[in-house]
Amino acid sequence: MLRCEICGKQADKHHIVYRCQGGVDFPLNFRYLCPEHHRGKNGPHKNRKLDLEYKIQMQKSLEKLLYKDYYNVEELVGLLQINKGMLKRLLKEYRLYKEGYKRADILYRLMGKKKYTEDMLEEYYDFIGNF
Repeated sequence: MLRCEICGKQADKHHIVYRCQGGVDFPLNFRYLCPEHHRGKNGPHKNRKLDLEYKIQMQKSLEKLLYKDYYNVEELVGLLQINKGMLKRLLKEYRLYKEGYKRADILYRLMGKKKYTEDMLEEYYDFIGNF
């Protein structure tokens, strides 16, 4: 049984980069959250700040894990614990160099074709401060 990372209650998988945003099933894209911490008023589905924080944390984890400039499919399958067929489908629109796929392309795709920055959190705070 899965346990909430915050309170320890029974949990569900939360996709940090939602499927509708291009997120896929692999361990770094999951947080285990109980219904309250998942879809409650302070959960990432209703709290944009928390949602951004989770995405930035995931992106930093991926950047740390993928430290080389290029990766082949076999390396990515091992590092990301992602299905080989799914990975090939995800990366089909990106150029495969003789050295492998570019790190930047891999990160961009796994983050739902978006790059998250700390500035986004600052903009969020600035936006909220105007109300």
